[in-house]
Amino acid sequence: MSIDNKALLTRRNFIKAATGVGLLAAGTYWLRGMNLFHRAQNSARILSGSLPVRYVRQIITGTPAATRRIMWEADTPLTDPAVEFRQLTSDNIYMVSADDETFTDDGYTRHQYGATISELQADTDYEYRLVSADAQSDWFPLHTAPMGPASYKLLIFPDSQSSDYSDWARLAQDAWSRNPDAQFFVNMGDLVDNGEDHTQWQAWFEAVSRMISRIPIVPVMGNHETYDQNWKVRLPEAYLHYFDVPENHSDRFSRYYYSFDYGMVHFIVLNSQWDETNAFKQGLLAEQCEWLQEDAHQSAAKWKVVLIHKDVLQYRNHKHPERQEGISAVGEALMPLFDQLGIDIVFTAHLHTYRNRGHLYNNQPSEKRGPLYLLTGVAGNVRYPGLWIDHTYDRVTAPQPETDNYLTMAVTSDQLSVTCYLPRTSEQITKKLLQNSLRQLFVYDAPSLPQEVYLLFIFYAFRCYLILL
Repeated sequence: MSIDNKALLTRRNFIKAATGVGLLAAGTYWLRGMNLFHRAQNSARILSGSLPVRYVRQIITGTPAATRRIMWEADTPLTDPAVEFRQLTSDNIYMVSADDETFTDDGYTRHQYGATISELQADTDYEYRLVSADAQSDWFPLHTAPMGPASYKLLIFPDSQSSDYSDWARLAQDAWSRNPDAQFFVNMGDLVDNGEDHTQWQAWFEAVSRMISRIPIVPVMGNHETYDQNWKVRLPEAYLHYFDVPENHSDRFSRYYYSFDYGMVHFIVLNSQWDETNAFKQGLLAEQCEWLQEDAHQSAAKWKVVLIHKDVLQYRNHKHPERQEGISAVGEALMPLFDQLGIDIVFTAHLHTYRNRGHLYNNQPSEKRGPLYLLTGVAGNVRYPGLWIDHTYDRVTAPQPETDNYLTMAVTSDQLSVTCYLPRTSEQITKKLLQNSLRQLFVYDAPSLPQEVYLLFIFYAFRCYLILL
C-alpha cells in the first residue's frame, strides 16, 4: 500500500488539513533519541514534618465523592500507622487505622501503608496527615468529587516510561502548575519502562510527589508494567501493590480493571494486557468484556468515558512495511461493545503519538455516531520519530517530530471538552467539544488567547447553537 500524502500532516498544512482545528503553536525541542534504559537513580526525598514518609499518594476509589484511598511508604516499619483527617473548616479530627501493605520486589522491600477515608461529604475540602506512634506528617489537602451536575477538570498523561524521568517530571509538574484546578489525573499506562525495576518506580513517584499527594491518580495498566528485569513478561506485581484501585470483584483479576463515577461522568478503566497475562492467567479479555457490559448498563451517568492503554487502530510503519492499516486486535475485541454501550470518548495510548480520529462507528468514520477516539501521545522521553504512517482515520496529527504532550478534559453540565497541550506552553494542539444529547463533534478554531477567553467563547457559541435549534 502506498503512502497517502493527504493523510500526512506537516507543520505547514496542519491547520488546513485538520478540518478547521487549528494548530496554535509548536515549539521545537531536541529529541533525546532512543536511548537504552538505565536504572533510575533513587532520588526519594523525605517529606517535611516529624514523621519521615515518602510517596504519599491519593488513589481514586469507586465512590470518590465519599471516600479516598491514601497510601505511603516509610524507610522503616511504622508503629500504629494511621491517617488523621478533618474538614477544612472544622477543628474536629478523625482517625482511621492503616493497613500494613509491605511487599518485596526486585530484591527491594517497601514498607508501605494504606488507609481508606470514608463518610466524606461530596465536593468538600478536607486535609489529612499521616501518623505513627507520637509522630505525624504535615497536612495535605484533599477535595472530594462532586455529585450530579458540576464542572471540573482533570489531567490526562500518556505513556510516561522514560530513560531518566526528567522529561516526565518537567511535563507533569508544568501541566499541574498550569492547571491547579484539576481534581485528579490519569496516567494512561506504561507508567515506567520496566515494571520490576524499583528505581524506576521511585523516579516516577518523585516526579509527581507533590501532585499525587494532593489530587488522586487514576492509573491505567500498560504492557511495560508486566516486564521483569530480563524484559520477559510477568504478572504486574509492583503495579498492583502500588495502586489500590477500586475493586472489580474478580477472583482472578482483582484491580486489573475498574470503574468509578466522578460527577456526571462514568469512567471505565480497561486492561489491554491479555496477551501478556495469558501465560500466567487466562481469561482476562472474556471476563473483562462481560464485566464491561454489566458495568456500563448499570451506570446512570450522563457520559461514559473509557481509558485503555493499547490503541484500537493498527498503523503501518516504516520499519515494518508489511503491516497493514486497519483495526487492531484490541479494537476488534472492544469497539463493537463501545458502539453497543454508548461510550462517548475512548482514550488510548501505547503508540507514543497524538492522533484524533473523530467519531468511529461500526469501525468506520462517522459524524454523529460512535465514540470519539483519541490516541493521547507521549509524556516521557521514549519517542518514535518518523515511525508511524498516518492512518486514514486520523483527523488530527501532532506536529512532527513529536515531543511530549498532555491533555485536559473539562466537564460541565452540557459538554465534555478535551484539549491537547504541547510541553511547557499554554498553547493548544486541538480543542474538541462533545455535546451529549446529539453525540455531535463540534470543532472550533482556537486563536492564541488566554484559556479564559476560549471558555467564554465556547459558552456563547454553545448558547447561540441552542437558540438556533
